[in-house]
Amino acid sequence: MDLTRPFRGSAAVAAGVVTRGALYGPGYRRLYPGIHIAEGPALDLLTWSRAAHELVAPCGVLAGYSAAELHGASCAPEGAPAEVILLDGYRRRAGPMLVVHRDTVGPCEINRVDGLRLTSPERTAADLARWAPTLIEAVVAVDALCHTCGLDPATIIRSVPPGARGAARLPRVLALADPLAESPMESRIRLAILLAGLPAPVSQHPVVVGGRRFLLDLAYPEVLLGIEYNGAEHLRPDRALRDLEREQLLVRAGWRILRFGAVTALHHPRTIATRVRAALALDQRASAHL
Repeated sequence: MDLTRPFRGSAAVAAGVVTRGALYGPGYRRLYPGIHIAEGPALDLLTWSRAAHELVAPCGVLAGYSAAELHGASCAPEGAPAEVILLDGYRRRAGPMLVVHRDTVGPCEINRVDGLRLTSPERTAADLARWAPTLIEAVVAVDALCHTCGLDPATIIRSVPPGARGAARLPRVLALADPLAESPMESRIRLAILLAGLPAPVSQHPVVVGGRRFLLDLAYPEVLLGIEYNGAEHLRPDRALRDLEREQLLVRAGWRILRFGAVTALHHPRTIATRVRAALALDQRASAHL
């Protein structure tokens, strides 16, 4: 038994792996009733999700952001709790770091990943499209699952239970979704543009300059305007140097590049829309004088 992963305390004591006294001592942490883990690094959503699965199995499955995390489509807001759907009339209250949903889930909508039962990618996308706290978070989640799991947004609606809570929002979410988005921040930048009433940019636009091929996160090819997300990896010296060389080639070819970081994407979407609108207006004014 690996005590660095969530485990049922009674089973560990019965197996003689740990004593009851030690279980409630400083070396272990209680995550949920009866579920413990050896003290270690800060807990992430994956660890909370494993603990939640241990808590509700075999009468529940991981769902929502927990299922997305297991499918490799990390898209949860920071500090998001684990999510489960309870099956067969099983009842358990929600609590700190645990969201409990009660919905029907068909056998074909349940997958198994790393020994854990969870909703399928299609069902997970449909659920997050309905459950996510905002329209933006819903689209970010659908983008991530479509891109990671190869889903077509048009098929997701088939996984919505009849009369399901939040189903009315689904058409709007799917209309805004884009499987080409390669990260939640790219999705947020695109949505800041679209929700401001600006024309839709092209995602992952290929550009060949000097015999080299680049992909721009978002672009308006007709006016040579590129829009890029600057993530933490872009701050590494080697990556920063490559980015500089890349941008120099693009600028020489006539492109203008707007870059936005995580803080702007998360907290200042109007700044994104304002700068893109100004750049598009500048191109329109330039064209009018030709």
